[in-house]
Amino acid sequence: TAALGEETLASASSSSDSDTGGASPPPRKKHRASAAEGVGEPGASTVLTGLSGVVLGLATHSQTTSAIQFNRSVVNNLSSMQSNGAGQGQESSELPCLNSAQNGESSLAGGTHSNGLLSNTDNGNNSVGTSNGSSVGPCVGTSTASMALNSEVGSLKKKKRLSQAEEDVIRLIGQHLHGLGLNQTVDLLMQESGCRLEHPSATKFRNHVMEGEWEKAENDLNELRALMHSPNAIVRMKFLLLQQKYLEYLEDGKVLEALQVLRGELTPLKYNTDRIHVLSGYLMCSHAEDLRAKAEWEGKGTASRCRLLDKLQTYLPPSVMLPPRRLHTLLKQAVELQRDRCLYHNTKMDNSLDSVSLLLDHVCSRKQFPCYTQQILTEHCNEVWFCKFSNDGTKLATGSKDTTVIIWQVDMESHQLKLLRTLEGHAYGVSYLAWSPDDTYLIACGPDDCSELWLWNIQTGELRTKMSQSHEDSLTSVAWNPDGKRFVTGGQRGQFYQCDLDGNLLDSWEGVRVQCLWCLGDGRTVLASDTHQRIRGYNFEDLTDRNIVQEDHPIMSFTVSKNGRLALLNVATQGVHLWDLQDRVLVRKYQGVTQGFYTIHSCFGGHNEDFIASGSEDHKVYIWHRRGELPIAELTGHTRTVNCVSWNPAVPGLMASASDDGTVRIWGPAPFQDSQEADGPHENCSNMDS
Repeated sequence: TAALGEETLASASSSSDSDTGGASPPPRKKHRASAAEGVGEPGASTVLTGLSGVVLGLATHSQTTSAIQFNRSVVNNLSSMQSNGAGQGQESSELPCLNSAQNGESSLAGGTHSNGLLSNTDNGNNSVGTSNGSSVGPCVGTSTASMALNSEVGSLKKKKRLSQAEEDVIRLIGQHLHGLGLNQTVDLLMQESGCRLEHPSATKFRNHVMEGEWEKAENDLNELRALMHSPNAIVRMKFLLLQQKYLEYLEDGKVLEALQVLRGELTPLKYNTDRIHVLSGYLMCSHAEDLRAKAEWEGKGTASRCRLLDKLQTYLPPSVMLPPRRLHTLLKQAVELQRDRCLYHNTKMDNSLDSVSLLLDHVCSRKQFPCYTQQILTEHCNEVWFCKFSNDGTKLATGSKDTTVIIWQVDMESHQLKLLRTLEGHAYGVSYLAWSPDDTYLIACGPDDCSELWLWNIQTGELRTKMSQSHEDSLTSVAWNPDGKRFVTGGQRGQFYQCDLDGNLLDSWEGVRVQCLWCLGDGRTVLASDTHQRIRGYNFEDLTDRNIVQEDHPIMSFTVSKNGRLALLNVATQGVHLWDLQDRVLVRKYQGVTQGFYTIHSCFGGHNEDFIASGSEDHKVYIWHRRGELPIAELTGHTRTVNCVSWNPAVPGLMASASDDGTVRIWGPAPFQDSQEADGPHENCSNMDS
């Protein structure tokens, strides 16, 4: 061992005697073995002394600039020190640590990271090997450089300040995860992001409400008072708390305690006295089931307290406590908005998020829309003036100049139509049809010179009534009262009658030249367009009338939406207009259709009546989304004027059109094989013109 120490000293001495040349140091592997052998032996101190000499020698004679991949700022500092002569001839303990690897030579064990920072990985040895095989011991400079680097890494990793939107998103996610029971995940998310799910006072308040600790919850309200925008909110929130407390006492059979809450706590609030009277009546409930039924209350427990908390949260600012299930609400609104903006969305969808994918935007293809001819009905032998689906969508009635009405049966699975029966004998032809509310009867009217009206029993095919008040009458339009027991009819010669199913005259209105009729859902008001380019409302009970719509051109026909709010008018030389009957304003003018002085009938249709369709004198059928003025589809196939269109009320993807070319076309989605050849699986439906 002593000999080994002497050999090491000699080696160190020879190294220090030579500036540039000299004998090569022993191999790295052999030197490490020697050091290992000296640990714990009597010559170990000698070996360490020799190693120190090597370090000093290297520090004194090192003339080459280091190229270690440190952080750029550290390298610049070292270059500055070396250019000023630092490290040349100085016995510094820093430069040997920083310059322990030279250009092109291997670096420390563990190497440098890809970001240029030196790895401080320790492989179990306190020595750092250089490519020349010299062994360098630990030094103070290493720790100094590491501290500088760690400080810089810490500054690089310093968290970026979150924007308000980012904090809101984190809170929304946290609330959603909390609702799923992932509380530990929520805690970690809030800790790492530095956000707060809700105000600490709100958290206390929530816990006390859910645990039924009503006195503590009331005390929490005092802490929350300063955080509220509305001073009256505290009273309302306290009322809701005390109401829950009162009901829970009653359910538990604690009548005296409940009475004390009612008299001593709820009543002094002097808020919602009507509700207090209702609450006092619950004292008479004989058992808990009776109480829950009368109060429409879930009973004491988590369900009712959660519902209570949802109500209480509405009074707190969102910065204090988020509204309940806020992320779910936002996602649902996003889905509904996409659906509303979809030009071709025509199906009823479940409102729950489980029925849609949140990973893709909602889009419907035009191939799913009733733009394709599914069937051509050619049984009429002359112009077809009118068509109308029954209210249940199972039948279609068509009227023609050939004096017949044909009833078609709709196969609700295949959506194919077949002839059910033909109703004959309308000498002037059939220009208008109206189904009774229960689809039992069908009334047929003729053109301007027709004074007769036919009321058919569709189930039996028998003519129940053939009505004619005078040969000079013109009965060209008809509308059913919602009760199905009365109807109104009239024409341009000034007749306006209300009749029963047997054709008996119940009421009449003189001097009204009727172009088109419609009965509103109130059972009293009848809308009638007349020759004065207007629609007026007539009340047959008190014999009053009022102006509702005024146009500048003749109203050839009109129809009303199911809810009675909107009216769709075909106006001569103008096209199709949409009116709001309640506000009495023109909502929209639809473009594209050719409308002269022919009587053309348009209709609402599709799911939720989101679409509008109309015939046209240019032989086409036009379809618009109700909120867009430009057509989303122009259907071609007819060869003459399209007089009428009807959308099936039960099958949103089925529509019929009647034309002067003598045919009735049934429109539906593209056949399955064609739909596979669409421009793409999802067409863009978001660019709706408004």
